[in-house]
Amino acid sequence: MALKGGWAGTILRVDLSTEQITRESTEKYSRYIGGMGIGYKVMWDEVPQGTHPFAEENRIIFGVGPLTGTGAMCSGRTNITSLLPSNPFHGVSDSHMGGHFAVEMKYAGYDAIVIHGKAKRPVWLRIVDQDVTLEDASVFWGDGTFNTIAGITAIMGKSSQVAAIGQAGEHQVNLSVIRTGASHSAGGHGGVMGSKNLKAIGVMGTGSVKIAGDRNAWHKLNKDTFAIVGANNQHVVPSTPQAWAEYHDPSSRWTSQKGLFWGAAPYPIETGEVRPEEVNKIGYRTMKAIKDLGPAGEKYTVRMGGCASCPVRCHSHLHVPELEAYGVSPNVANTCMGFFSPNGVMKGYKVAGKTNDEANVIGRSMGAQIADDYGVWCNYGQLGRDFQWAIDHGYLEKVLPRDEYNALPLDKIDKGDISFFQDFYRRIAFKEGELATLGEGAWYVAKKWGFGEDYWSYKGNKLWTKLGYPVHHSNESDGVVGGVISSMFNRDAQCHTHQNFLFSGLPTNILKDVAAEHWGAEAIDEVANYTPANQAKAKFTKWSIVRNVLHDSLTLCNWMWPMTVSPLKDRNYRGDTGLEAKFFSMATGFKVSEAELDESAERIFTLHRALTAKQMKSSNLRQDHDQLTGWQFDMDPDKEPFSKGTIKLDREDYDTALTLFYREMEWDEETGIPTRAQLTKLNLEDVADELERLGILSA
Repeated sequence: MALKGGWAGTILRVDLSTEQITRESTEKYSRYIGGMGIGYKVMWDEVPQGTHPFAEENRIIFGVGPLTGTGAMCSGRTNITSLLPSNPFHGVSDSHMGGHFAVEMKYAGYDAIVIHGKAKRPVWLRIVDQDVTLEDASVFWGDGTFNTIAGITAIMGKSSQVAAIGQAGEHQVNLSVIRTGASHSAGGHGGVMGSKNLKAIGVMGTGSVKIAGDRNAWHKLNKDTFAIVGANNQHVVPSTPQAWAEYHDPSSRWTSQKGLFWGAAPYPIETGEVRPEEVNKIGYRTMKAIKDLGPAGEKYTVRMGGCASCPVRCHSHLHVPELEAYGVSPNVANTCMGFFSPNGVMKGYKVAGKTNDEANVIGRSMGAQIADDYGVWCNYGQLGRDFQWAIDHGYLEKVLPRDEYNALPLDKIDKGDISFFQDFYRRIAFKEGELATLGEGAWYVAKKWGFGEDYWSYKGNKLWTKLGYPVHHSNESDGVVGGVISSMFNRDAQCHTHQNFLFSGLPTNILKDVAAEHWGAEAIDEVANYTPANQAKAKFTKWSIVRNVLHDSLTLCNWMWPMTVSPLKDRNYRGDTGLEAKFFSMATGFKVSEAELDESAERIFTLHRALTAKQMKSSNLRQDHDQLTGWQFDMDPDKEPFSKGTIKLDREDYDTALTLFYREMEWDEETGIPTRAQLTKLNLEDVADELERLGILSA
């Protein structure tokens, strides 16, 4: 179909081996929306079964969607698709980064950048609208992400955006990131860029994104969305009692309140009480520093930052002068796991003359800065947990050569000396010695170092399946709903659809009413008081995954979307789950319903499932992919599943939940493989033919 608006209309292709740069129309991929969808289609069509992530034949796709660059709320995400080095069968996966790289891609005229091959020397890709060249990167090779981004920005100009790898990516560390801006990183695929001798991509665009619909109607739609948006993670009640709010929840990220300041701003800025109708103050609602770093985060906060087209601002920008004593920049920007993951490497921090709370901010900021500059990915915190397991159970002393073990300054951990981060992350990034095995990922660490079954089955290690990835909004999020969601991907499930709804801060009775309207009665339960699997839960599970995939294809931020609930009492706290379809229809000119757009996302997710079966060479994904490590069923030995106060799962019920979910997806209920009938229904006949040829297809 001829494209009208939303899409830029062009996909840029770069063969690094031949240095050939070509372009093709996005039309071929329009059924896959954009972002993640384009990525999966390219991987299915072009990457042979059994390809290694670091092989020249592998692709890495930087994809954005038809809403990126339109000004639609929270549409500044870049979806990166490739084979995942840390996955034992090298499954297809996605990493994501915010910032402004995505919109600059669109302004330059591209919906995706597809890269394959390997350059003969280190290069970086320079994109200025239609002028695309490969530049010598030898001056940047060996530098961290901060200097690389700054250096390329100086060459291209301040309006450019840069995505770069650090030394970890250069050395093809499995757990490495691609970073853009001050604080936005995509974990898992940095080594793929390094294997291709690609240090960075710099992009600058002078174009615009066309909207097919009426301009005034577009502005009204955006205004209506502003009216129902909440704080970070679409939390819709404040964290403290406030006069305007009927409800509050201490765990809410709507933290703005009287007496809470951006304490390190040029002059103190009070967040204050921000009412829902004060849309020009949405950026004050979330002060993430005090959620991530504790109360002392307030004194170090300069401001909150974020991504293009997002008013919420969930990245803390800090000034931590104590870091200068370690030769580290005091200007720190990060969020969420960037600040949490250092806690896995060290057990506490001590800084002379500072309180424990202040030392906590300083230490975690130090860890975040060092890891980001080297470009080391924490695997959603698993890197630190693996390190501590190896120490606590005697593996580290056993597997490290004696000279290496003696040279490792483990005494700094006991002393709380934050300079340990500099030594630790350097060893990982440069693959120095046996310790660098930690950078290969949990599955590889366990295999090489001989971790026993107790490693996998220990709840504290948080490993979800034996593919080596950890929990990410799993059984704590509506029991088997979060449990099944976490089993469907090839890395930690980066799905916030269900999590944002369940923990929006509204009372359970209101959430149950909303859930019943969408997915049926008994779709959700009170937290840690879960009931057995049922059809409504299976519908909620499917919808959560499909919307996650939709957002990563449009591309919208799944930390904020969908707007299932709102902060408005006069709407009975209802949001609008049809907004994505309204924005898509108006941007592209192709009018679709909510259900039709969800079906497009279902096509994309089903293609992901087919890719997984193909790469695993599995005709039974229930058995080979979707099984858990065991602690989920054995935790809390004094409690039974479905009793109050536990998130413990029941083995038989989890199996039932899988069956009900497969049924909703119209996959084979025994194997979890998409059927030919469903693939045909989704216009994936070629996929069905290939799976049949490989002996994988269910009837």
